[in-house]
Amino acid sequence: MSCISSVVVTPIAFRDPPLLNVSGVHEPWALRSIIEVTIEDGRYGLSESYGDEQTLSQLQTVASHLVGVDVFHLNELKSIVEASVSHKSQENGIELAPGTNQATTVPRIFAAFEVAFLDLMGKITERSVCDLLGGKVRDAVPYSAYLFYKYGHHQFSQDDWVDAWGEVLTPEDIVRSARQMIDQYGFQSIKLKGGVFEPEQELLAVRALREAFPEYPLRIDPNGGWTPETTRRLLPQMEGVLQYLEDPASGKDSMAEVHRSATMPLATNMCVIGFFDFPEAIAKQSVDVILSDHHYWGGLQATRELARVCETWGLGLSMHSNSHLGISLMAMTHAAAAIDNLTYACDTHYPWQEEEVIVGGKVSFEEGSVRVPDAPGLGVELDRDALQKLARNFQECGIRSRNDVKEMQKYDPSWTGKVPRF
Repeated sequence: MSCISSVVVTPIAFRDPPLLNVSGVHEPWALRSIIEVTIEDGRYGLSESYGDEQTLSQLQTVASHLVGVDVFHLNELKSIVEASVSHKSQENGIELAPGTNQATTVPRIFAAFEVAFLDLMGKITERSVCDLLGGKVRDAVPYSAYLFYKYGHHQFSQDDWVDAWGEVLTPEDIVRSARQMIDQYGFQSIKLKGGVFEPEQELLAVRALREAFPEYPLRIDPNGGWTPETTRRLLPQMEGVLQYLEDPASGKDSMAEVHRSATMPLATNMCVIGFFDFPEAIAKQSVDVILSDHHYWGGLQATRELARVCETWGLGLSMHSNSHLGISLMAMTHAAAAIDNLTYACDTHYPWQEEEVIVGGKVSFEEGSVRVPDAPGLGVELDRDALQKLARNFQECGIRSRNDVKEMQKYDPSWTGKVPRF
């Protein structure tokens, strides 16, 4: 039997470093949810999704309708999600990620359960999720070193935890953190989160990285923090240096304006966040590379569909990341391993997170890549003691929706989070 007997959604919180971005700074605790879908014989499928208050409410609403559903019936899951949450609006406040707004509510909530369904299908059939998606086209999936400017520690937290990365505010700090991350994980490409300081200062860091790692592909992501005029002025300094330029400006029109002058590819995870964005983005020639994220694109099967659309229009493809743990990392890995036109190494925040909810602890990287396990499903199991600990963190941390602007206002009361900044 493959009918669902129970669904459990557990909100968790784990420590997050004070990473800086165009909106502000990460809060001391990152919120996620762990979804368990169980059938009568006790086998279960796992998924990881967002942990804000609104998403948790939507997940719980859907979960209440899933008992008795055959785990192989993803079309029925889609219908249940559409009937349960499509009429509910997103709460006011900043987005948790570019895809966490009302337009992506159904894909986002569907994806949270689809991954758990696929994990359980794999355990029932004794095949990996990658096999269910068509099979491996690569044995390991490459990820990039994802660098951030950051404070040395959270200055307004009662928790005394201090991360292993130290303060990162200068080009020299950026090179040091890159070397630290590459030495530990073996990454073979580098991405810098920008939009924090004056663009010229951030480009000094890019040039310092180029000098320190002359063979490594480089990217910078200002998160829409530059105007088209600023970006066009800076383009000559980036020519021949960047693998691609990610979301320098905000919106399809602004990206199209930059695109007319750029010689390097333009990538996005902000102005194309769903299939509904393609017609306008293609017509305006806004981007060259799509950074997918199964959490809001509609799951792992939708990610493969996205790959075919990118192939049709001659667009590159990679993956966006948000603060996450190993279940999400393995879901990304299975999907990426089944996509032949994955053009660039994927993003991941994983090195910034120290805690974990899977048996065996942190997922291992080999030369910057994660190997695709041949075990059934996602190839990971839930560490229930760790889950209980992170669930207690959620109850005690006092955060219910991510707000980088509000956190930055503790450091700078005049901060508005207005974009573009430069």
